[in-house]
Amino acid sequence: MSAAARTTAPHHKAPSLAGFSPHAPSVTLPLRFMVAGMLALFVGVSLLVLRPAMLATYHYNQYVIAATHLFVLGWICTIVMGAMYQLVPVALETKLYSEKLAAWQFAFHLVGFTGMVWMFWTWNMKQVGHFGSVLLVGVGLFVYNIARTLLRVPRWNVIATAVASALVWLSLAVSVGLTLAVGKCSYEAASGPASGGPLGVFLHGLKAIAAFTARFDQIGAMHAHAHLGVVGVFIMLIVGISYKLVPMFTLSDIQSSRRARASVTLLNAGLLGVFVAILLRHPLKFAFALLVVAGLACYGLEIVAILRARKRRSLDWGLKSFLTAISLLAPLSILALVLSWPGLPLTTLTGRLENVYGFLGLAGVVSFAIMGMFYKIIPFLVWYGSYSTQIGLRKVPSLADLYSPGLQAAGYWAYLAGLAATTIAILLGNAAAVTGACVLLALSLATLALNVAKILSHLVRPRIEPLAPRPTLADNLSAQPRPHPVPQGT
Repeated sequence: MSAAARTTAPHHKAPSLAGFSPHAPSVTLPLRFMVAGMLALFVGVSLLVLRPAMLATYHYNQYVIAATHLFVLGWICTIVMGAMYQLVPVALETKLYSEKLAAWQFAFHLVGFTGMVWMFWTWNMKQVGHFGSVLLVGVGLFVYNIARTLLRVPRWNVIATAVASALVWLSLAVSVGLTLAVGKCSYEAASGPASGGPLGVFLHGLKAIAAFTARFDQIGAMHAHAHLGVVGVFIMLIVGISYKLVPMFTLSDIQSSRRARASVTLLNAGLLGVFVAILLRHPLKFAFALLVVAGLACYGLEIVAILRARKRRSLDWGLKSFLTAISLLAPLSILALVLSWPGLPLTTLTGRLENVYGFLGLAGVVSFAIMGMFYKIIPFLVWYGSYSTQIGLRKVPSLADLYSPGLQAAGYWAYLAGLAATTIAILLGNAAAVTGACVLLALSLATLALNVAKILSHLVRPRIEPLAPRPTLADNLSAQPRPHPVPQGT
């Protein structure tokens, strides 16, 4: 039989990337986290547009703290948890310990962060502690689930080390946050009629914690808590997971395992020192900040080496967003060293620089990186959930058909412009300029929302068509060119 006769109708093969590893959990598990996280992001950006003074004034007030926790716990932490449930089993080649435990954790996390943000906004610290306890239960379930997953890892590597480190910092960050909330409450009942029994013992314990936290400077304690969460959890996870994702999406490999390990080790050592130094207002803060920056420098050098060795030369918009985000670590590191200089006074300028530092860390590095990986993860999850069982049986769309690259490119440039404009507006302390800049960010998020809606629509209404009939032997023979008749001579 000829080669033409053996030809079958073309169809899309299942991609062999993260979403389709046999180790990955059900696609509905990470998707619920990602949808909830996006809703929190849209609410947060809407708040910035409606109340620009939150970025134009100093950040130590109830509304800024509420909005910050909405972004950190509602948007970033929710997305990161969902992504870890998907990526950790894939990156480390093992099964997630328990999907049922993850579903319970989602419920605790949703109730916890929503209540905390609401209570921060009204500055009801007692209720912040209550909802924070609910969040702590969720974080405990998450840490336990991922830790049990790590125990199944067949080969321990730098990625596993980074994930384990992030779990430790997450536990510490939440514990410190709850301790700070306890310190802002009063406990008159501990000396009143209700002071006896188990409740009295509990109240006396809280009162002792409040007395302990009163020894520390409140702004310093808040900054130390923030660094545990942002650097220890989110930056650490970006560093660790990108050692798997960047080589995978660019067809490359880690070029120096020693350099990759050094980046995680220096980050851990530097962050521990930075936390203690900020908490105690110690001048060694600058030296420990240098250690963190050295770790990020090792990470940057390794990513550059991975990209130079890549076999896939073209970079899609999702990867461009991720790489742009981590490139912002360079100016952010310089700003961190300036702000950690011993004896730097708190002035209007340094206060605005602190606002820029926090904004670029959360919106510039972490959020932009997450949005870039959105386009790498969500399309794969939806494609797999809707079309993986139809391969070879029906004609299905390709991954590129699930969203609009044009909208993605427009969102990239709008977000970059919004970051630059918002940074300038914060430095000027101009609320009107903050509003205009945040509108640019909102427009970028609108493109993301449209694309995500387009992607998710394939879960509701899959675009499946019947395969074209396979050509028969007769069809192939009839398609062969026929010889022209030879003219007969006269």
